[in-house]
Amino acid sequence: MNVGGRAFLAPGLLLILVAIGGRYTLDRAGLLELAWVDLRVIGLIVALVVLGLGAGRTRRPPMQREGWLVAALLFFLFQIASGLWAPSAARVGPQTLDLVLLGVLVVAFYRYSLGDPETVVRFTFRLFFVAAIVYALAAIFISGPGEQGRYSAFGGGPNVFARIEVLGVISAVALFMLTGRILPLLVIPLFLLATVLSGSRGTLVAGAVVGFVAVLKLRHRLRGGAIALAALVAVVAVGAIWAFAPPEFTDLFQERFVEQTVQEQYLSGRTDIWMAAVDMFIDHPIAGAGLDGFYGLIGVNQAVEYPHNYVLAVAAEGGLAGLGLLTVSIVLWTRIVRGGGARPQLTGLAVAATVFVALSGLFSGDYYDSRLAWMFAGLAAAAALVPVPAGAREPAVAR
Repeated sequence: MNVGGRAFLAPGLLLILVAIGGRYTLDRAGLLELAWVDLRVIGLIVALVVLGLGAGRTRRPPMQREGWLVAALLFFLFQIASGLWAPSAARVGPQTLDLVLLGVLVVAFYRYSLGDPETVVRFTFRLFFVAAIVYALAAIFISGPGEQGRYSAFGGGPNVFARIEVLGVISAVALFMLTGRILPLLVIPLFLLATVLSGSRGTLVAGAVVGFVAVLKLRHRLRGGAIALAALVAVVAVGAIWAFAPPEFTDLFQERFVEQTVQEQYLSGRTDIWMAAVDMFIDHPIAGAGLDGFYGLIGVNQAVEYPHNYVLAVAAEGGLAGLGLLTVSIVLWTRIVRGGGARPQLTGLAVAATVFVALSGLFSGDYYDSRLAWMFAGLAAAAALVPVPAGAREPAVAR
């Protein structure tokens, strides 16, 4: 099996780039006359062709315990079908395209990961590490602050930008654990600076929760050297941020995190939006208001795109039926990854990334913005399910 060759890594590179790029139409690159060209579709088609061409050179991945994926696909199909009873103002067409591409992306990346989970896990975290660096530098030195003083890169929103930066932190930790090299940890201050400059409070909360749980889980395995190193990195990170941050950093931190959040307890209207989604679920408890029903009934009049909470969006637009399918998928997936399966360390790293993106989705983002959570979920399931080849063992983890 040519796991290290270009033929193997090429489909993974394309799939991850499609996921990171998001809804990248050519108008974001300044080509307004080609705004109809959706690079996600082109990227996925090329990735599937490359993946198909390389299928004959790799061993056939096993088919086992994939109920979580079946439930997820049924969930996506139900969401698409709910467009039949969506309100007239709902944007059913674009939302359907998002869900179709999401399903294809998840299935393709999961099947790709089954071929060689160890290689894919390493490759994925390396790529996200590099992507976080590129996005951070582009945001700080090229894009600059937006109208609200928040930073992002390549035309994307600040919340998605912040997710990539925190995934960069997780990737840096993963690379340190897998290789024992300290260099990735030294880039963490850049990622943290970029995350704060994004102004995404929900992302910071999600990252803090995942970090706290990870330390709590590993507290009995951490050695004095690892604790000292972590403390040193934290001190260096804070010092570097305050020393090298642009002048806008202090103003943004003071206004958004201190004045708005702590003093004024301002949450960008999230509580009102969430309560509106709850009321919609109460009004349509069985099958919901239909795909994009929140926008069709509420958002179209209040300039609100979506409920900014993945679970509440599913409840409002899919009702108990949608929540049930989502819950089944999560429960079946949890049973697979609990304990780590064949590769506890690699599975744990992928689970951490999955949970982080999922928690971030409780504060912002629509259905397609959940793509990284679903992809990392597939990676974690593959790492847990695929047996370790005879005579091989999981790579040692640095401590």
